[in-house]
Amino acid sequence: MKPTIANLVERAHDGKLPAYAWPGGYPIVYLDGNNETLCPDCAQEALDDPDEFDEWKPEAWFVHYEGSSCFCRECNKEMESAYGDPDEEGEEDA
Repeated sequence: MKPTIANLVERAHDGKLPAYAWPGGYPIVYLDGNNETLCPDCAQEALDDPDEFDEWKPEAWFVHYEGSSCFCRECNKEMESAYGDPDEEGEEDA
């Protein structure tokens, strides 16, 4: 079965888009029709709003395992990856 927004809502016990993948608790980031990122709260709000433009509704999602933080296009919330950014330099000892 292809993972879709509808599949996520159907599997949720409360009918809402999940913020974390199960098992593992990895963060989920949503993408709208313009391929911009949405946090789970803003994605749910757009999905529930009948007046929202279709291209601003969530159409896809991904589990944010690794990489730099994403920011929600609506609320600018930072969504960190589960394992951080491997390209980011670690703190050096003084």
